[in-house]
Amino acid sequence: MGYAAFDPKSPLSFFRFQRRDLQPHDVQIDIQYCGVCHSDLHQARNEWSNTTYPVVPGHEIIGKVVAVGSEVTKFKPGDTAGVGCLVDSCKDCSECQADLEQYCDYAVYTYNSADRYTGKSTYGGYSNNIVVRDDFVLHIPENLDPAATAPLLCAGITTYSPMRHWKVSRGQKFGVVGLGGLGHMAVKFGRAFGAHTVLFTTSPNKVEDAKRLGADEVIISKEPEQMRQHAASFDFILNTVAAPHDLDQYLSLLKRDGSMCLVGVPDHPHPSPSVGNLIFKRRKLGGSLIGGLKETQEMLDFCGEHNITSDIEMINIQNINEAYERMLRSDVKYRFVIDLASLQDEPSQDGQPGRQVNPVAA
Repeated sequence: MGYAAFDPKSPLSFFRFQRRDLQPHDVQIDIQYCGVCHSDLHQARNEWSNTTYPVVPGHEIIGKVVAVGSEVTKFKPGDTAGVGCLVDSCKDCSECQADLEQYCDYAVYTYNSADRYTGKSTYGGYSNNIVVRDDFVLHIPENLDPAATAPLLCAGITTYSPMRHWKVSRGQKFGVVGLGGLGHMAVKFGRAFGAHTVLFTTSPNKVEDAKRLGADEVIISKEPEQMRQHAASFDFILNTVAAPHDLDQYLSLLKRDGSMCLVGVPDHPHPSPSVGNLIFKRRKLGGSLIGGLKETQEMLDFCGEHNITSDIEMINIQNINEAYERMLRSDVKYRFVIDLASLQDEPSQDGQPGRQVNPVAA
C-alpha cells in the first residue's frame, strides 16, 4: 500500500496494491523513509508527458530487509538497505558492463517504468515495502542517520557523479547554481573534496545558510557586477536549477576548457546558449544522470566516512500534497523526507477499502 497520483490534477491519495512475489535474486524491504524529489512532482503531474497512472512516486528509499531470495548473498533480514532511482537494467550492454546502468537503454526505474518480471508498472517508495533485484540494493553506513541518508540516493548521487567525472578537487574553483535539494548536497561535496566552493543564488537570504553548509563564497546571480568579478575564473560549474534560465551568464564565468554540467530537467527547454561563448574559450556544456550502482555505493561509503547527510524536514505521508506546493515555492531546507510509519495511520487500515488496482508491481 502507498500513496499514488491517479491523474495530473488530483491530489495524491491512498492506494492499495501488491508487490511481485520474491524471485531468487530479490530483496524485500520494509520502507522506513523516502525522500521527496522534484522529479516526483514532475511525474505525478505528467510534466514530462510520460506518466502512466496510477503512479506511486519515490526513489530515495531507506528501510529494513525483511526477506531475501534463495540466491541472495549480499543482504540478510535485519540489514538497513537503500534503493535509489534504478531497480533493474539489461546487465549486458556496454553501459551496464561499464557500471553505468543509468545510461542503459533498458534501465528500469523505481517507478513509472515497465518491470522486467511482470511487465506492469513499477511503483516507488511512497509505500510500505518494495521488492528489488539484489544488484540494485545498496548498503547503508551504520553511522548515518537513515532518514537524512535517504536523499543521498538521488540528490546525493546526482551531484556526486558529475563532480567525480569532472574531477572536482583541491585547487579548483567550483561553482554550484541553486541552493535546493541538489545544490545543498553539491556544496557539501565541494567542501569535502577540498575545492574552493562558490554558490550562485538569486536569494540574498540564502547567503548565511550557504556558508554554514560549506560554501567559501556566495554570488547573488541577479547582481551583474558580482557576476562580472568572477568572469573566466571557474574550472567547473554544476547547474542544479530545474527551471528554464539563461545559461550564458554562467558559461562566461568558465575558464578556458572549463565545463558546466546540467543536472536539473526543466519542463520547458532552456534558451539556447551562445555558440561563441563556448568556442572562443573551448568551454563545454554537458549533462549528467544520477550514477551507476557501483558509484552510488562509493558515494554512500564516502558520506559514511565524512559524516555527510542531507538537511531534511520530516513529514507524514498525509502531508505530501502540501509538501509539493511548498517545494514549488522553495519552502524547504532542503529535502522533505516521508516517515512511512505514518502510512499505518490511514483510515483504510480500519476496514475502509482505499483505491485499488489489480496489477502486481515491482
